[in-house]
Amino acid sequence: MFRTAVIASGSKGNCILVSGNQTAILVDVGIPMYKVLKGLEQLNFDKAKIRGIIISHEHGDHIKGVGAVARYLQIPVFITPDTYSACSNRLGNLHSDVEFISAGETFQVEDLIIHPFSSPHDAIDSCNFTIKQEGNPELKLAIAMDVGYQNRLLTQHLANCTTLILESNHDLQMLKNGPYDWPLKQRILSNQGHLSNLDAVGVISQVIHSGLKNIILAHLSEINNLPSLAEKTMRDYLQSINSTTRLFIAEQNSPTDFIDI
Repeated sequence: MFRTAVIASGSKGNCILVSGNQTAILVDVGIPMYKVLKGLEQLNFDKAKIRGIIISHEHGDHIKGVGAVARYLQIPVFITPDTYSACSNRLGNLHSDVEFISAGETFQVEDLIIHPFSSPHDAIDSCNFTIKQEGNPELKLAIAMDVGYQNRLLTQHLANCTTLILESNHDLQMLKNGPYDWPLKQRILSNQGHLSNLDAVGVISQVIHSGLKNIILAHLSEINNLPSLAEKTMRDYLQSINSTTRLFIAEQNSPTDFIDI
């Protein structure tokens, strides 16, 4: 068994569950603990199976609930030293191990093999991840959120994934015509900001292959995007190339179903 569910994703908080045969991990906990527990209950998933929290970067929508969940479940937090320095005061006393990781260095949590890689984003040491399961080398989950632009490193790490959780943050026209002030719009549009719906299509066009079973669009802005727009933009592309890849949209307030990686 190797599967994932996005417990929550959007500008107000992100949390991804990845489960193998023996263990499970959370990637980011940017939502309050009660929402994590509610999501696990909706998924009918035993929280005792979770063995760690992996942190991508220090922004609040990725770490808000880390301290509370780590203390409650008494599980370690895996985080880069620079990211920890940037947010340790917001995590509180974890009462559990802090395991330092580095971009480019693979580590393992029981049967889950995690590889962090650098992500272009306006954080001190932002990472994205690929995750494999011991004994299942043909299956690969890739998580790419908070990505300013597509670069060669991103394309290389997303290659040959069987399931991809990919940022589709904003619709360009909604962002340009929306209520944000101009400096914030510039930040989002910069090479250290976020991928638009069209940018997400650009990423997929470079990494799609016959073995890519699932695309999960994530980190949608509630102000500058609509699930229907993100879905239509990607679905139009997939239909144009006759792809049978399944498409899912992660939501802010309810988890996806479990998806086999």
